[in-house]
Amino acid sequence: MKESRLARPGRLDAYGTTIFAEMSARATAMGAVNLGQGFPDEPGPPEVLETARAAIEEGHNQYAPGRGVAELVEAIAAHSARTYGQEVDPSREVLVTAGATEALMSTILALCGPGDEVVVFEPFFDSYPAAIELSGARMRTVPLRDPDWSFDPDELRAAVGPRTRLVLLNTPHNPTGRVFSHDELQLVADLCLEHDVIAVTDEVYEHLVFSGRRHERIATFEEMADRTVTISSAGKTFSVTGWKIGWLIAPPALVSSATAVKQYVTYTNGTPFQYGVARGLSLPAARIEALAAAL
Repeated sequence: MKESRLARPGRLDAYGTTIFAEMSARATAMGAVNLGQGFPDEPGPPEVLETARAAIEEGHNQYAPGRGVAELVEAIAAHSARTYGQEVDPSREVLVTAGATEALMSTILALCGPGDEVVVFEPFFDSYPAAIELSGARMRTVPLRDPDWSFDPDELRAAVGPRTRLVLLNTPHNPTGRVFSHDELQLVADLCLEHDVIAVTDEVYEHLVFSGRRHERIATFEEMADRTVTISSAGKTFSVTGWKIGWLIAPPALVSSATAVKQYVTYTNGTPFQYGVARGLSLPAARIEALAAAL
């Protein structure tokens, strides 16, 4: 008997439910403390929350522009210049997304296809292999090893080759907490330049760095701004994970490619929340540092 097409598995059926959904459900069922998903107990900075409330009252409740409200894309560019010395054109080099997850998915789907390879450091956030699978590309992993969660430079060199399209780098790293050193980032940059590879950086924990460590943005390394997609979000920094406001910074051509995917997924999202995040990114550096200190 011919098998029904209804029984044919979906492309991501093998991935099942994310571990975050599974652990949160178990914690709720058992009345347990939930350490399985990264949302805080703090409500977020009052200025940020009040700005979002005011935006709702002022009628900012319809579709935002596809690339984000002007106040937010300008705040992202200003934050980049102020924090990292990276000048960004808000009208051409910034895209607001439904969290960092959509920024990652849109970037990978836009830039990768069958025959391409994506180099990922392991362990990794669970959306990475799913996005790579959907793109048709192949994932190659480079392990991070305890006790300090560093990688072997020779293993990274061996992983990057003629089929490599992207190196996907998460720093500060989830789940190990590793903050990649300057020398480690320089090696990644050197390999990207040598092999004509794009760096995609997941930097959602950029402001939650402890013990005197310092987060560096690889896009600021020599010749890397033109080949880096920098991804971040407001959820962790401002304790507003439910708002799902993220963004990416990249050269105009790469932003356009990611936008072409995003417009058919969410098109736009969270209009009043975008105003709140713009306010958060405009807070003085000391105020943002205090949020990390509170944690």
